[in-house]
Amino acid sequence: MGRAMGEDFAGMMAEIGAKARAAAAELAFANPERKYAALIGAAEAVWRRRQEILDENCLDLAYGEEKGLSPAMMDRLRLDEGRLRGIVDGLRAIAEQADPVGRVLAEWDRPSGLHIQRVATPLGVVGVIYESRPNVTADAGALCLKAGNAVILRGGSESFHSSVAIHDCMVEGLRSAGLPEAAIQLIPIRAREMVAEMLRATEFIDVIVPRGGKGLVGLVQREARVPVFAHLEGICHVYADADADLEKARRVVLNAKTRRTGICGSAECLLIDWRFYTKHGAVLIEDLLKAGVEVRTEGELLKVPGTVRAAPEDFGREFLDMIIAAKLVDGVDEAIAHIRRYGSSHTEAILTENDATAARFFQRLDSAILMRNASTQFADGGEFGMGAEIGIATGKMHARGPVGAEQLTSFKYLVTGDGTCRT
Repeated sequence: MGRAMGEDFAGMMAEIGAKARAAAAELAFANPERKYAALIGAAEAVWRRRQEILDENCLDLAYGEEKGLSPAMMDRLRLDEGRLRGIVDGLRAIAEQADPVGRVLAEWDRPSGLHIQRVATPLGVVGVIYESRPNVTADAGALCLKAGNAVILRGGSESFHSSVAIHDCMVEGLRSAGLPEAAIQLIPIRAREMVAEMLRATEFIDVIVPRGGKGLVGLVQREARVPVFAHLEGICHVYADADADLEKARRVVLNAKTRRTGICGSAECLLIDWRFYTKHGAVLIEDLLKAGVEVRTEGELLKVPGTVRAAPEDFGREFLDMIIAAKLVDGVDEAIAHIRRYGSSHTEAILTENDATAARFFQRLDSAILMRNASTQFADGGEFGMGAEIGIATGKMHARGPVGAEQLTSFKYLVTGDGTCRT
């Protein structure tokens, strides 16, 4: 599945791209019932063929072990029956959503006699480049289909077998609904050269969505000639304010860091107000240490037994592991300043019972997702009611936050007159 001698990567991309363009033209006017049928058919195929998918996942896990992937990355890669049930539920949830194509976003009349509507339309062809998590094959395929887009998927080499098996189920759904099988295509080889081909395929791909680590997303942003929905890093902060409820804070901090460390919504930095610390001591730090988290910190917090001295680069670092940076701050404004300096505009949470402080935090930070008294692990399209997400966009153009089917549309203007002429 690696690079073959003399492989014509440009030719392969052109063939895949041409098929995607043709499929996108048909999907743009496919009725909602056929898209629904394709997604339900895919969900049924995933569950019926779950043992086959798990067997292929075992091959990927063995490959990951050989590559020396970290425990967090292996967790991202691993499938079990529960996670497959999550994929099935996600496919069904997307199927049940209202069709985003054709929605009238706005309409108005002009003194000239024109009636104008702004109507949601598909983007066209979406390219998704992702690492490790094979569930993205289903999530991205389903969301793009729901929004009337064709999609070209390039999964990580470590998840190749799992992705192929899940992709087969997606194609089965398309076939059963009478939709073009090329609506959801998976790059059929592991060769890295195909990433470069996708990034310059302006003739065929309308937008690229990278989903992975800093290295992958940075590469895509640097080299893509196709527009990009960027998700750079998940450097998520939790700020425990002076007016935080202690028990709420303890629950949220532990969950935000430890529920799953390898996802982009995992907390990477804990900021504690001095007044909270004076009132409650080092309880939040001690909870993390007891849970097996390595706490990297400075100053007063280094007096807490078990903590280790933070390097300067630990603030603003995405650990994706049982490691967190921690720091004492003097009030919400200092917390905001720290987040502005070190954050990645992904997700930040404030723990407070003070409405004015929460409002200040929400108003003065511009991350894609801001939370109050809730775990950053909720930074997820499924938890937002989108069924699933294609990624969390941290840029400011077009889509921000969880990118669901609705965010994978553009719009056009429909203008109606009655023999109307401009004077």
